[in-house]
Amino acid sequence: MNIEKFQLEALGKYKAKNYTAALKILAKIQRLKPEYKNSYYLEAQIWNEIGNPVKEYRALEKALPFLNLATPAERDFSAEILSHVASLCFDLSLHEKSKEAFSLVVKLDDPPKVSRLDNALFHVNAQENVSPDYFRTFYDKYKKCLAYIKPYPKKFYAHKKIRVGFLSADFKNHAVINWAWSLLTGLDKNLFDTYLYSNVKKSDVVTEYLRKTVTNWRDILNLTDEVAAKLIRDDEIDILFDLSGHTDHNRLCVAAYRPASVQISGIGYMNSTGLECFDYFLSDETCAGDENFFTEKVICLPHSHVCYEPSIKFEPANSPPCLKNNFVTFGSFNKFGKVTDAMLSAWKKILDAVPNSRLLLKNKIFATADGKNFVGDKLKSFGYDVARVELRPFTANHLVEYGDVDIALDTFPYVGGVTTCEALYMGVPVVSLYGDRHGTRFGFSILKNVGLDELAVDSYEKYIERAVELAGDWELLTLLRRNLRTMMKKSPLMNSELYLREIQAAFIKILSEQKNFWGNANGNDRSGTLLGGV
Repeated sequence: MNIEKFQLEALGKYKAKNYTAALKILAKIQRLKPEYKNSYYLEAQIWNEIGNPVKEYRALEKALPFLNLATPAERDFSAEILSHVASLCFDLSLHEKSKEAFSLVVKLDDPPKVSRLDNALFHVNAQENVSPDYFRTFYDKYKKCLAYIKPYPKKFYAHKKIRVGFLSADFKNHAVINWAWSLLTGLDKNLFDTYLYSNVKKSDVVTEYLRKTVTNWRDILNLTDEVAAKLIRDDEIDILFDLSGHTDHNRLCVAAYRPASVQISGIGYMNSTGLECFDYFLSDETCAGDENFFTEKVICLPHSHVCYEPSIKFEPANSPPCLKNNFVTFGSFNKFGKVTDAMLSAWKKILDAVPNSRLLLKNKIFATADGKNFVGDKLKSFGYDVARVELRPFTANHLVEYGDVDIALDTFPYVGGVTTCEALYMGVPVVSLYGDRHGTRFGFSILKNVGLDELAVDSYEKYIERAVELAGDWELLTLLRRNLRTMMKKSPLMNSELYLREIQAAFIKILSEQKNFWGNANGNDRSGTLLGGV
């Protein structure tokens, strides 16, 4: 019985996208040799390609009893399986299981792999009641991964313009572009030179536009961390701005070489990097929260630390659907993984308090019967009348479906960002809950900048109360539907001129601040060079 031969045959079918045939072969392998872990891993990959996270999770779950730690290779494979399981648990809103699996990954991974630590850190942001010390346990592991890197010595330059480099894997049609477009394309050319260091794996029209528009485009996808860092160093970058943090395909290891004079993180990742190579983290006075969660010094812009730029065409907002339905529809278009048990409990209380109300959830998990059944069963376990809940799959033209929502309900602690802005732009008010961590306060910052800070609250009790109050005021819902887009356009959230003035002033200040500090520390204060040159 040659199991390896069957596995290779299944792999060939998988690569040929003949998934049905591949699954049949894998089922045969699992009957003949249940302990053969590779079959479950390939099965999970197939379900991932098909877009069925429930079956993907169940495939990996079957492999768990057979994981062992006998050799370094087995430990590595076990950590990889558990990392995938943890991510899928998040996608399915199984947050306690996700937390347990990630904890096991961190313990097993010795030496730890940066990609798996990135994955763990990213998902920690979805957990409630997490202390700064808990984050630091992950940061300490991360620093060990980077111990081999020898940073460049601190160096400042006397350029006529400040050279600002942006480091990201998301110079494409991505949420980061909605926040950073003005920053990437609008810096004052009399004061700044812009450089883009791109780690984009698959280019699109946005990538190509930026490539042609920005004078200094650098593709670092195929460069090693050391070579990419040397490229940045040779470009004599004054300020390097990392837009990825611990998200997919980041190049934090490049930043760890400290190739630029000053280094900032923010926008694309809503928490501290935990790395000493970053001097600053970009935030604003509303969003910043408890600075104990940061290893960087926090830059607090006076208004918004992002500038929202819609990347797609929006249809006009219609009347609130309650006027024709004669009942209120609450909705959330956020990833289902952001919906915690505590949030499900809160939504249930809101529905109970508003007679005949409905809940509309929209996400790609609902594209399969398995996904709908999984979530439906979970809703039933919380006592929901599932007849009052609609589960819709993601669609390309999802914005028009805000026409079926009266009030959007934000998630917590992993709050919405672009999703919140899209709802508001379509005239749908958003009720948001915030905590003391930066990432939990993004909805609060968005709402405050738009002039709706009363819809952001600091407890579940107030969250429920505010949603119920709003559901009872159909006149206000109608006014907001008519005026929210205009309110947004006139707000600091979409005022690119104001945003650029504030962030450019911040860039000049922090570079001067750093030059002063290091100049004095070295007995060679050259701090006047920059501002004189500008």
